[in-house]
Order: sequence, then C-alpha cells, then structure tokens
Amino acid sequence: MKYKRINDINTFASTLDNETYIAGTDEYGNDITIIFNTKDLLYTIDLLQWVDTKYMKRQAKKYINTL
Repeated sequence: MKYKRINDINTFASTLDNETYIAGTDEYGNDITIIFNTKDLLYTIDLLQWVDTKYMKRQAKKYINTL
C-alpha cells in the first residue's frame, strides 16, 4: 500500500461517466489525482459519508476563529 499526503487540493470534478476527481499536490509538490467511482448511487453515498462535511465545517470554523 502506498500512502501519500495531499497538501493542496486544487481541483474537484465529476465526469459524464460518473467518476469524481480530486486533485492537488502531494507532500513533495508533485501532482496527484484521486479518482472515485461514483457510477452507482451506493458509491456516491459512501464518498459523501467518507468526506464528512459536517466535521470539516466544524474544523474550518475553529481554524477561522483563531485568525
């Protein structure tokens, strides 16, 4: 298994083939793209649960309040 860190997310896209792309740069500044299969509703729901936007919003608010 290969582990990579995405330091900068700069692209989010969904294709007509129902693939979801998240792209950015890794810890060394190299481009990295993760492609999620969202052709099936269950995969889409899994992706949305995995991303956990409520948690991300809470963490962003905490960070913003420290500025």
